[in-house]
Amino acid sequence: MNNFYDVIVIGAGPAGMAAALSASDCAAEIKVALVEREEQIGGILKQCIHDGFGLIKFHERLTGPEYAWRYRDMIKDRKNITVYLSTFVLRINRSAGKFVLTFTSPSKGVFVLTCTSIVSATGCRERTDRQIFIQGNRPAGIFTAGQAQTFINLKGYMPGKQCVILGSGDIGLIMARRLTLEGAAVVGVYEIKSEPAGLTRNIVQCLDDYGIPLHLSTTVIRVEGRDRIHSVTTAQVDKTLKPVSGTEREISCDTLIVSVGLIPENEILEPLNVKKDRHTRGPEVDQYMATTVAGIYSCGNALHVNDLADYVSESGEIAGAAAAGYALQSAGNRPYGDKSIQIGCDSSVLYQVPSRITLRETVEEQNSEKDTFVLYFRSAKTYSNSHFVINAFYSGQSDMEQGTAVFSKRYSFLRPPEMQRVVIATSEIPKGTVRLVCRINEE
Repeated sequence: MNNFYDVIVIGAGPAGMAAALSASDCAAEIKVALVEREEQIGGILKQCIHDGFGLIKFHERLTGPEYAWRYRDMIKDRKNITVYLSTFVLRINRSAGKFVLTFTSPSKGVFVLTCTSIVSATGCRERTDRQIFIQGNRPAGIFTAGQAQTFINLKGYMPGKQCVILGSGDIGLIMARRLTLEGAAVVGVYEIKSEPAGLTRNIVQCLDDYGIPLHLSTTVIRVEGRDRIHSVTTAQVDKTLKPVSGTEREISCDTLIVSVGLIPENEILEPLNVKKDRHTRGPEVDQYMATTVAGIYSCGNALHVNDLADYVSESGEIAGAAAAGYALQSAGNRPYGDKSIQIGCDSSVLYQVPSRITLRETVEEQNSEKDTFVLYFRSAKTYSNSHFVINAFYSGQSDMEQGTAVFSKRYSFLRPPEMQRVVIATSEIPKGTVRLVCRINEE
């Protein structure tokens, strides 16, 4: 068995598949390994049987399995990609300038692969009821939205008949519709915040179209039931998200679906001291998806939670190409530049990715019209008629000063659940810039 690859991609969801393809396209001699812990590639797409995928990437409205199948067919045609299924990463070490990865699988047992660069496309995990400290017992009938989706769409099992959904994230909203279509009664969706956490289109298509009520500033505070859940207690919350006494209401149900947020999965990188972004909980990266550890790249929902699979794939393509470029660089090709500019945001922006911009090697490359980068951001609150602005600052300037505007785009409406994407020319960054700051200015 060949145990050396130029690039090893961990995770074969939409980001990992795109990263493997992008890396393989960089050069015929590039050897890529795509490692997946499940029995088939595709990641979460396999259980997302609703449509809406691929409008940007393929210019078609596809279901999740159809979107994954497109990538599966492309990967099958690449002779320089090796796919490892049912394979788990046990640990990652670095030795003599190479990464040493230890895996286990039912067919191969424990085995080792080495590589020059790694793309982490491990996705994210759901927060559970245990992580939000709901009081009461822990009876059967409590599921995360992803678990319920797996049971219905992949296994053909119904989680329950009388359902309460806690949290208005997109998966929870989609499951409200799915449960209704399968004959369950969805009593309501309860959201602790004063605004929905999901996309507007999902509020309309999954709740309004089916008459499912959405209760804002309300949460589940207690679960009742011994063997099986038989009711929950809800309460309204104040501005500090604390339950308001006297607003409690008991609701009969046999199922509680929890959709209270996603957490990027990056534990496998912790021994390598990859620096994390405190806002996204994913690694800090530059515009090429390079982390703070040379040779390690991050993309997709492992980097930050995305709205669209198309954007997940886009970040995978960027990471895969950069990882292949790093491997070729190690083989003696001209290296990338190593000068970088930090980029951050003020309180009007929830977060932005990337967190630094790496400049090209030469002035000609830096000023090239083709030298652009993609920046993703979310607003910290809802804004109407506003401008997203990026200001450049020089040495000695404080963030309280105006700075020099290098990018501006007007938005009629911004909401935290709806991620935004902009393309910025590196040539617009003034010479001498030491940091960039993202802001949202209301008109």
